[in-house]
Amino acid sequence: MYEQKVKFTQRVGKFFKEIRMEIKKVIWPTRKQLINNTLVVFLACFFIGVVVWVADGILGSIFSAVFGK
Repeated sequence: MYEQKVKFTQRVGKFFKEIRMEIKKVIWPTRKQLINNTLVVFLACFFIGVVVWVADGILGSIFSAVFGK
């Protein structure tokens, strides 16, 4: 029983050691890249939202014209 606990704790220790090694390999974005990418995502979300809003308005008008509501 004791040997199983030791093996488990060794595996857990190895797991966290490997996590640290993998995190060191990550290439983190610079502050400028982070801000630029965030702005691109916000603008894309805004543009898609406007497209959906316009399509909803047009389709709503067509629906009202066809069904008279």
